Amino acid sequence: MVVVPAGSFMMGSPATEGASDERRQHRVSFARPFAVGKYELTFDEWDACVADRGCKHKPEDQGWGRGRQPVINVSWDDAQAYVAWLAKKTGKPYRLLSEAEWEYAARAGSTTAYPWGKEPGTNRANFHGSGSQWSGKQTAPVGRFAPNAFGLYDMIGNVWEWTRDCWNGSYAGAPNDGLPWLEGDCGRRVVRGGSWYNDPENARAAFRNRLEPGNRDSNLGFRLARTL
Repeated sequence: MVVVPAGSFMMGSPATEGASDERRQHRVSFARPFAVGKYELTFDEWDACVADRGCKHKPEDQGWGRGRQPVINVSWDDAQAYVAWLAKKTGKPYRLLSEAEWEYAARAGSTTAYPWGKEPGTNRANFHGSGSQWSGKQTAPVGRFAPNAFGLYDMIGNVWEWTRDCWNGSYAGAPNDGLPWLEGDCGRRVVRGGSWYNDPENARAAFRNRLEPGNRDSNLGFRLARTL
């Protein structure tokens, strides 16, 4: 886990970037630091939960291997089962990130479309057309690209990451304290970050997507958070 400092940022996109659901930009402030998984959750970590009977679902790895590959084919409901198991096992308040926490952690102080700048660049992350050996083909083992300024890996690309939030089509009425938005269309949950399969546009720090909580896919995983 990496401790992400307290602070504030402008969440969302300016009018020159992105879609209407990324607006309007608004300031979100975090009064306290929180911990974020340095990497996306791996198959090693998931399989430990299955072995301990804390998780019932045994996701397929698509033939890409397990170990340090990010766990895939896990739903929001599956992710909730994992964090509940880990919290009980350790006595620590593990959970998923809120959508605001996710974007704050992904940006790591940046204000551009990507944490590293305005353009997708080459071989900076694993998304379609990114120039990596995994691009458009499959997941990469976690930690194969440079971390962002907070020391977090693969916030952009590799797998979509489930967040706690219900879907809302704009930021009108969104919390400004970093807490999850648990009103709106809770039959769909927000996913962030893009994946190995998606175009650069979908891997921007502000890009938002939504899926039904039972959805499982080969480009879908999650990352841990912990309240400090």
